[in-house]
Amino acid sequence: MQAVRNPQQQARLIVLLGVLVAFGPLSIDMYLPALPSIAGDLAAPVARIQLTIGGFLAGFCGGMLLYGPLSDRYGRRPVLLTGLSLYLAASLACAAAQSAEQLIALRVLQAMGGGAATVMARAIVRDAFPLSEASHVLTLMQQITMIAPLLAPLLGGWLLLLAGWRSLFLLLALIGAASLAVVALRLPESHPPSGRNDITLAKAFRAYGHLLLDLPTMGYSMALGLSFGAMFAYITGSPFVYIQYFGVAPQHYGYLFGLNIVAIVLFSLLNRRLLPSFGIDTLLQWQCGVVALAGLALWLLGGHSLWLTVLPLLFSVGMTGSIGPNAMARLLQLHADRAGAVMALAVSGQFGCGMLASALVASLFDGSPRAMCLLVMACGVSAWLSLQLIRFSRKAS
Repeated sequence: MQAVRNPQQQARLIVLLGVLVAFGPLSIDMYLPALPSIAGDLAAPVARIQLTIGGFLAGFCGGMLLYGPLSDRYGRRPVLLTGLSLYLAASLACAAAQSAEQLIALRVLQAMGGGAATVMARAIVRDAFPLSEASHVLTLMQQITMIAPLLAPLLGGWLLLLAGWRSLFLLLALIGAASLAVVALRLPESHPPSGRNDITLAKAFRAYGHLLLDLPTMGYSMALGLSFGAMFAYITGSPFVYIQYFGVAPQHYGYLFGLNIVAIVLFSLLNRRLLPSFGIDTLLQWQCGVVALAGLALWLLGGHSLWLTVLPLLFSVGMTGSIGPNAMARLLQLHADRAGAVMALAVSGQFGCGMLASALVASLFDGSPRAMCLLVMACGVSAWLSLQLIRFSRKAS
């Protein structure tokens, strides 16, 4: 696939790529309202059921690290088709799980399949669009992607009420089947053999060593990952904080969750407006600063009331929709010849930080909002500090 120039083709491709990126948040957010019910139905402790989130993130990270170099060597399409097939099969199996241990293992497999959709969609941006448009395209994809987590908890809460938690995984399987059909029938190869003749499989995987030793690459990746970690601390803790601590009804949890998605969309729109005037690096500094300040406010005020917990999270979580596209665009500009590997490293680091934050919230959870607030604050401040290291190293050099 050469660079797409036709506006209608661009729009269709961006919508498809946005849907593919949504596999990660959709697979997590839809079943968040069901976590307490799953724990009761499978007779498992809450902390063990929370590991279905951590297990998903572990599989997501591992799958993406494998898929990135494979796609640089063999192309995006076969990797994407294989991953979507695995996602479909694992989603059906999750619906039939009979124990917490089975569900955790199957969620890992589901995530390994879904990881192909997430990382391939971003690598295809490098193949199909000029690098100068990468941040704009990734921001548009983010806005499309955010429809999924906006609707997913609401849909999940009502499906849970009407048909039980197993129906959620059947719906995810249906979404996987539809996406597999569209990719198989409508999406051509974007990274043809002519663009990868000199790439061996060993060389593709060795790219990780080069990327890990590059300070700007690691700085942008850390800012991306740590801001995402703050969001996943919220995702893991909020069902129990909102539903059990503050007494919010499960079917109403999605409305509070949806406020954060609205914030993500609004900040993404603002990011698009400000990019031409201020540039990626300046906006990233501001955005990570907001996440850090919001985290500090949450640590000081969160838990005193529902709305003193919700309001700082609107800024902390909302900024992730702008930090992600901006950081990924800079990474693609730095490493255009290693698009698959750099996106796999960045997004796996993103979900790796999310996995760690999720596990820490689960292990520290004491029935109060303290663990969630602490992790959101720590991740936000660390994301801002990672960008300062890049700036100071540039001044020193």
